[in-house]
Amino acid sequence: MKILLIEDNEMIIKALKYLLESHEYYVDVATSIKEAKEKITNTYDLIILDVMLPDGNGLDFFKEYVRTPALVLSAKDEEKDVVKAIDLGVQDYIIKPFRSMELLSRINNIIKRNKKNTIKEFENIKFDMDAYKIYVDNLEVVLTGLELKILFLMLENSGCLVTREMIIDKIWDASGKFVNDNTLSVYIKRIREKLKNDDLIKTIKGIGYRIDLWKNFGYGL
Repeated sequence: MKILLIEDNEMIIKALKYLLESHEYYVDVATSIKEAKEKITNTYDLIILDVMLPDGNGLDFFKEYVRTPALVLSAKDEEKDVVKAIDLGVQDYIIKPFRSMELLSRINNIIKRNKKNTIKEFENIKFDMDAYKIYVDNLEVVLTGLELKILFLMLENSGCLVTREMIIDKIWDASGKFVNDNTLSVYIKRIREKLKNDDLIKTIKGIGYRIDLWKNFGYGL
C-alpha cells in the first residue's frame, strides 16, 4: 500500500515513516505543495496532509488536485476547520499531537473501506474493477481487449494524470507492436463513443488523460 505524506515537520515525517513502514506501508514524502503537485501524478492508496504548509493551504491543494482518499493531520483544532475538511471530502481529520496507534487504526480503516468498493461509478456508467466489466444504464458494454486495458489503466489511476507515454509504454497491440500516438487517440475516441460519454476521460492537451472517480465515504471522527 502506498501513502503520500504531505508534511513539513521533520520530526513528524520521521515518526510517521517509521510507524507506517514498520507496518508494511510504502511512504512517499512531499514537504510543500509544489512538491506534492509533482508527486500526485503517481498512484497512492491514501494521502495524509497537513493544512498549514510553507507555500499554501493543504485543503486548497486537496480541493483542486486530490481525488485519492485523504486524511488530514493538523494542529488546527477549531470545529470550523474540521467541518471545512469534511465538507471538501477528506475521510478523516486528526488533530496534532496524535497517538500513533490511533492514527494507524484510522489509516487502516480508510484503506479497508476503499478496497471493498470494487464497483466504481461515473454518472450512468458502472465499472466492475474485479470482473473487468463495464455497464451503461445497467447494460454491459463490450470493449476490445486493448480498449479495456487502456480504460482500466486510467481507472486504476483515477484522480491522477496518465500520460500518453505511460499508456503507450504499457499497452501492446495484438501484433506485439507498441501502440503509437495516433493509434492511441483513435482508441480513446472509440472508448468515448462506446460509453456514450465525453466527460469521463478528460484530455490534458499535449500530455495525456485523466479520469476522476470520487466517492464520499463515512467519517470515523
